[in-house]
This record gives sequence, C-alpha cells and structure tokens, in this order.
Amino acid sequence: MVINAAVHYACLAMMDLAIHSEDGVPVRSAEIILRNEIPGPYLVQILRSLKSAGFVKAVRGSQGGYLLEVAPDAITLLDIAEAIGCPDSIEPAREDEPSAQRALKKHWRAADEKSRELLARVRLGDVIRSIRESEEPMFYI
Repeated sequence: MVINAAVHYACLAMMDLAIHSEDGVPVRSAEIILRNEIPGPYLVQILRSLKSAGFVKAVRGSQGGYLLEVAPDAITLLDIAEAIGCPDSIEPAREDEPSAQRALKKHWRAADEKSRELLARVRLGDVIRSIRESEEPMFYI
C-alpha cells in the first residue's frame, strides 16, 4: 500500500472536520487549507472523493462548508485510504518472472497486507484522541 500525499491530506481533512465541526457548524475548505497546509485545488478533489464515499457532506450557502457524515469511531484510516484510491505498493508476481523477483515481490506483498491490517485497526477517533491527549498540559508537583 502506498501512502501518498492524497491519502495523507484526506486523513488530515477528516481529522479537521471531526475536531472543528463537533458543534454541527460546517467547516469551510479555506479553514482546512490554512490549518493543515493542504494545497487548495488538491483539497477540493479530496473532498469530492470523500463525499462520494459518503464520509463527508457539503453544505451550500453563505454559512456552508463540510461536515462529517460518519462518526470518527466508525471509520478507519484504511477506509479513508481506499476512498481516495490508495494503490497497492507492487503488483503480484507473475509466473514468467525470474525467481528472485517473485521471491522479493512475495515479501513486498506481505508488507503491503500488514500495513492494510494496521490501518484497518486504527479509527479516526483513535487518532483524534491521541492528538487531544498530547495537547493536555502537564502539571508538575
């Protein structure tokens, strides 16, 4: 699995929506762009893909923007990656390839599968909780 910039930005956008639209007020794309340093035209494409997947909702009007359509604990990082179109890191081995290439590809595919398993276990809510925990002030006695 290739974690490319689109997947990274999609996860950032989803986290931003989860954090900043908790009160039901839509989040404008310009705010997401500023907070996360995502290129504007790129974010528009990403939000379209996330909307098509049913993860976000676009709200029109002067107070419009985007809202999450699913709870952060109901979506995994793998769900987001697949919605964006995250490709596998390498094609399966072919029988006509040299044995060294087939052997190496077997290990690359195993690593690919492990990364998918890991991303399937991590929920968007988990990442948000880890952010909030890291931002809590420390008190020393």
